[in-house]
Amino acid sequence: MFLWGTATASYQIEGAVSEDGRGVSVWDTFSHEPGRVRDGHTGDVACDHYHRWPEDVALMADAGLNAYRFSVAWPRIQPTGRGAVNQAGLDFYDRLVDGLCEKGITPALTLFHWDLPQALEDEGGWLNRDTSRYFADYAAIVAERLADRVPMWITLNEPFVHMTFGYALGVHAPGRTLFLDALPAAHHQLLGHGLAVSALRANGAEQVLITNNCTPVWPASDAPEDLAAAEAYDTLHNRLFNDPLFAASYPDFSAFGVEELDFIHDGDLETIGQPLDGLGINYYNPTRVAAPSTDALPFDDAGITGYPTTAFGWPVVPDGLRELLGSLKARYGAALPPVYITENGCSYEGIDDQERIDYLDGHIAAVRQAQAEGVDVRGYFVWSLLDNFEWAEGYHQRFGLVHVDFATQKRTPKASYHWLKRLIAG
Repeated sequence: MFLWGTATASYQIEGAVSEDGRGVSVWDTFSHEPGRVRDGHTGDVACDHYHRWPEDVALMADAGLNAYRFSVAWPRIQPTGRGAVNQAGLDFYDRLVDGLCEKGITPALTLFHWDLPQALEDEGGWLNRDTSRYFADYAAIVAERLADRVPMWITLNEPFVHMTFGYALGVHAPGRTLFLDALPAAHHQLLGHGLAVSALRANGAEQVLITNNCTPVWPASDAPEDLAAAEAYDTLHNRLFNDPLFAASYPDFSAFGVEELDFIHDGDLETIGQPLDGLGINYYNPTRVAAPSTDALPFDDAGITGYPTTAFGWPVVPDGLRELLGSLKARYGAALPPVYITENGCSYEGIDDQERIDYLDGHIAAVRQAQAEGVDVRGYFVWSLLDNFEWAEGYHQRFGLVHVDFATQKRTPKASYHWLKRLIAG
């Protein structure tokens, strides 16, 4: 059965940040620091999904969706990231899963979508190897409660983005600006993934995946310097998080002046590289790079022109998704598991959102073309069900199939929602 779904993330929709024993996350802290989020917006209320989830599940059911990818807020389960379990937090997700199952919607659960418990960040966060072990403990707790009804488990969402924006550049929580010194956060996330794979399977999880944000990398020209820049960027964005999973190794980082990744311990790659039941791919656009103009990094962002753009300014390149899927199959061959498009979507204003319809139509066609070319794609999840808290942009970017009036929390399905409903119905 092909999965047609939508995706959300806990901090972006739930609200209720201080209810029922939930602990503080890095995004609670970050969003309340002046200047971090546009216009001082926070996820304190967001879409109030914590209280309004039955209405949101009903919207999914009415659209004919057969899957829903959501994330669990680690601070709801373990307020400090380790130790005592907050049963009220587990109860919330228990109710949500039951509600999905009652409507015939397959729950696809993501364990980590960037809302690390602040108490763990205070001890180093993902720079601290111990966080990997705590993550596996947390995974076991959630699976023990929900694996009897949740068939699909995703360990991490976009570890590249979390490392880069959260630890290297500081534009996302936890707001660190470590540049290449953030690389341990990549390895410890992947190690946490590997440890969680074992913990999930020991507690009855049927399918275990990871979701990586990947991008086709285009050189600005055929000049050797631009080709080398593209190879370096591909190493950082794509291969750093896929090679350990499917090639049992890390790529060469010498282009970055890094000769040895000294944070890797014996046995780590075996832990990380356990076979998976699927790979989640989040795709938004290609990346075009040129030879570097400074010594800071071995590439410059060259931008992409000649394509329409979303309200976020991102280029709309549907065929990039087909290109990406084909390149993954070519690179990893039989080691590549079945693929699920776990996020794909766009920001546009308005309820009569023909631009979003065109975007989705083009990208779904690209998925079908990739399937025809031999890529085993088994699901497509639209980002997102609801307009929500869009990280550092606050409430200024609207990705939802459903419009949310954040003053009243009124939900209004957009034209794209009704288009997708007709598509799924056939």
